[in-house]
Amino acid sequence: DVQLVESGGGLVQPGGSLRLSCAASGVSFDEYAIAWFRQAPGKEREGVSCISTNDGRLFNTHYVDSVLGRFRISNDKANAITYLQMDNLKPEDTAVYYCAAQKYFFCAGVGPIDGFTGHYWGQGTRVTVSS
Repeated sequence: DVQLVESGGGLVQPGGSLRLSCAASGVSFDEYAIAWFRQAPGKEREGVSCISTNDGRLFNTHYVDSVLGRFRISNDKANAITYLQMDNLKPEDTAVYYCAAQKYFFCAGVGPIDGFTGHYWGQGTRVTVSS
């Protein structure tokens, strides 16, 4: 069975940092791209970042414009965890953050993460940025 479990959310002041974790079981990072999405109250779900590999060694990443330079996605293959390091957080980053897995999706570039529908989803972790 596939399971994605997010953790690491919480309350942080503007300018602060958080690191989200997505613990994946039943999926291989060699086959599955992992993406982070977020949904703020009253807004549509938005793709934030994704990571994939073609050869199991080198990983490609993709970021939405609004987090470029502030967020960084990475994979720990040994422990099957995908991280989202979030720095210089802003109130507009407040949302529930979800990780999702999709097979054979290639992540690259900057902008909306088009075409990533997610074969599997986690339950979400809440991030609140407020003073």
